[in-house]
Amino acid sequence: MTEEQMLVGSKINNANAQQLLYNKYSPKMLGVCYRYALSKADAEDMLQEGFIKVFSLLHQFKNEGSLEGWIRKVIVNTCINFIKKHKKFNDTIDISYASEIHSAQDYIPSILQAKDIIESIRLLPVGYRTVLNLYAIEGYSHHEISRLLDIEEVTSRSQYARAKKLLQEILIKRGIIEKQAEYFKKA
Repeated sequence: MTEEQMLVGSKINNANAQQLLYNKYSPKMLGVCYRYALSKADAEDMLQEGFIKVFSLLHQFKNEGSLEGWIRKVIVNTCINFIKKHKKFNDTIDISYASEIHSAQDYIPSILQAKDIIESIRLLPVGYRTVLNLYAIEGYSHHEISRLLDIEEVTSRSQYARAKKLLQEILIKRGIIEKQAEYFKKA
């Protein structure tokens, strides 16, 4: 079944088409959810809620841009709503939080691996993690983030700066990057 057939079938609630569409996009979207979630269970809940919204809002998709991009946007918004509903944003978190993170004792390859970065991002406080994901990974502006999260634009900028600093400390503490690394100076 082509993507167009899956789309048309899903719009008329054809269970087979919806299952195929879900199977095609759910692995990537679970990865998106995982970046925002504290646990695998939360990520799976976000994904489930997200696809319920995808199927209920599919009639709004106008074939402008990719279907995957549209689904991703719905999933990200679902993740944000999930966080707002279940978690509280912390505007200020003491940077000493990083000292509680245990260093990895196993050998870590010198090449940064996406899994290590994602695991380190997940150690950030929820507010920091959310702003970092939205700005650095999803490409939202601080103005858009402030509207999505109901925070001030300056709070978004501040949380992003603090998130970068704390993430760098976490990556150093876990032995993923060297102390003199310049990875975070440009972003």
